[in-house]
Amino acid sequence: MDFPNLDPIAIDLGFFQIRWYALAYLGGFLGGWYWADRLTRLYPANSRPNRGDIENLVTWIVLGVILGGRLGYVLFYNPSYYFDHPGDILKMWQGGMSFHGGLIGVILAIVGYTAIQKISLLRTGDIVAAVVPIGLGLGRLSNFVNGELYGRATDAPWGIVFPHAPDQMPRHPSQLYEAALEGLLLFIVLNIMIRKDDIRSRPGIVMGTFGIIYGLSRILVEFFREPDAHIGYFMGYISMGQILSLPLVIVGAGLIIYAVKNGKHT
Repeated sequence: MDFPNLDPIAIDLGFFQIRWYALAYLGGFLGGWYWADRLTRLYPANSRPNRGDIENLVTWIVLGVILGGRLGYVLFYNPSYYFDHPGDILKMWQGGMSFHGGLIGVILAIVGYTAIQKISLLRTGDIVAAVVPIGLGLGRLSNFVNGELYGRATDAPWGIVFPHAPDQMPRHPSQLYEAALEGLLLFIVLNIMIRKDDIRSRPGIVMGTFGIIYGLSRILVEFFREPDAHIGYFMGYISMGQILSLPLVIVGAGLIIYAVKNGKHT
């Protein structure tokens, strides 16, 4: 299949351009804010985090995603280049964001905000985890529009010839695989779970489930995704994405065990 005629620039005013990738981030933040606000209504009226907490937390999370995502890419994926060219770290318009770095940034933002406000870290984390797939799904769709982060060569009938692929061979549309698993599927599962009283009353289960499903999904899709050329594989077949995702599965399982043993919270 030929790559569809998709323009990565959503709005072009000549002197100013807005790309789908930027709109994906904006949509993820605004959509997550809106949905998190709705999820707070599932909890008792006087509990926290409340709607005001979510509104204040958004700024912290935006900074966590941007700073964490960029620094994560620099440290995890291309440290030697940025060590030699430190000025390029600030050139975010050239691309280069790491989900795992952004996740660390979000976790630090939540930890910092909940510590200052003296509210439940795990309950806040559950709400945030349930809305993160919105941004993940939109981000992967924008990766597809950009023709980047494509998959490995394949003879499957749905293989796509991406314009930026050097060999012009049909490849797995791995961005769409990730959008379906890390975006749509994860969103559905977590939002079904958080509506169940028995699960919602045990803070940490939703967040732990996020770690398990995202980690396993990413590990699976990495078998179809072309690794970064400057990194390649470890031991011939393990990618950096798989290495960084395995701890998410382990920590996620630990969170669920802790939440179940810790008992119900009102």
